[in-house]
Amino acid sequence: MKLNLLAGTFLGIALLVFQSCAETTMANTVDPPLNASSFRVPVSGNSFLTVKPSGASEIINSTSLTSWTNSNTVISTYFRVSNTGIVNIGLKASVPSGTSVVKVTIGNTSKNVTLTGSDYTDYTVGSFTISTPGYVKVDLQGVSRTGGFFADVSDVTFGGTASTGTNIYSNDPSYYYWARRGPSCHLTYTIPTTSNVSYYYNEVTVPAGEDKIGSYFMANGFNEGYFGMQVNSATERRILFSVWSPFNTDDPNNIPPDHKIILNRSGSGVTIGEFGNEGSGGQSYYKYNWSAGQTYKFLLKGEPDGSGKTDFTAWFLSPDTTTWKLIASWKRPQTSTYLKGFYSFVENFNPENGYQGRKAEFKNQWVKTSNGSWIAISAAKFSVDNTYNAKQRIDAMGGTSGSAFYLQNGGFFNTTVAPGSQFSVAPPTQMPNINLSTLP
Repeated sequence: MKLNLLAGTFLGIALLVFQSCAETTMANTVDPPLNASSFRVPVSGNSFLTVKPSGASEIINSTSLTSWTNSNTVISTYFRVSNTGIVNIGLKASVPSGTSVVKVTIGNTSKNVTLTGSDYTDYTVGSFTISTPGYVKVDLQGVSRTGGFFADVSDVTFGGTASTGTNIYSNDPSYYYWARRGPSCHLTYTIPTTSNVSYYYNEVTVPAGEDKIGSYFMANGFNEGYFGMQVNSATERRILFSVWSPFNTDDPNNIPPDHKIILNRSGSGVTIGEFGNEGSGGQSYYKYNWSAGQTYKFLLKGEPDGSGKTDFTAWFLSPDTTTWKLIASWKRPQTSTYLKGFYSFVENFNPENGYQGRKAEFKNQWVKTSNGSWIAISAAKFSVDNTYNAKQRIDAMGGTSGSAFYLQNGGFFNTTVAPGSQFSVAPPTQMPNINLSTLP
């Protein structure tokens, strides 16, 4: 999770290439400056290898697309326009040796451009028609080459009548990594009580097809940590529970002994360790092959231990059992608090998969106070991270679907929901049926 992007709220969250209408355009081999109505879209922050055959060598690095040798690889670049009309597309590219022909596709129109010369040059591709405002996807695919590589490409350029409104793409190098991951989005739940809260309860369903690799669907967030489920690879999924140290550092080795998160206990098969880079603290995860389309239950407890520390404990329940699974119980020093800041988020932590969409539904939220009362949650506020706020990329949204809240990000969809929007559902009526005294 992007810890720095939550500051002030919490601690501190098969592509088809069309062949029709193909045209061949001889490249402009001079390198004039772009005029004031043209825009450069850096490949490093806005492009993805959306088709990459096994063994293909293409790489998108911090400055360009490079090592481009495979004619079956498709490189997709995204930018957002607010107007319809003509968009004039170009490439800034270098061909290390020989001459290359590259196909450029938007929608069902393709144009070929010839590239040559080892100096980076602005090449004109041609004009395309944009019929709907929103994200534009520009696909590149190699057609032929006489040298070792098709080209190194640093930018896709665009102009024309479709570009005369508000355009959105990542133009800040400090955001390229985050923009390729995509904006994360959050729901902050409204807790209708001023009493101390000891438990958070939430149910999470990831719809079929929305469980992309790199996704984190965080169910029970709190001021000191977060608890949810991940898609770590094609073969591994995890239930993850982490608690931040009160010592602010990205390196767990720098945490003083009296500020380290202490393990109280953990469930069988749970891996225990530390994490860094986005704050630091104690981390626990359970490898579990959860499935899209199924509903999973998350229960979190947080109470002070009476000695200036607080115990946070997380349990997980899958639909194929009636027995709650202990993930871990952590003791956080320098802290005396009940649970505060109930929230959920959806994010992608794999920048190579940032062009793919993901979605989760959250429903039947409850809190239990320290005096034993279960209280239903029925309202939430939508928020986004700094990648969205800086208008580097805005494909993130939230809303309601029946009795559930939802969050969605990635995929370069065009629907927008204003950050700060308030959502509500009918309050759930059936409180969780949990015997808390028998939890592991």
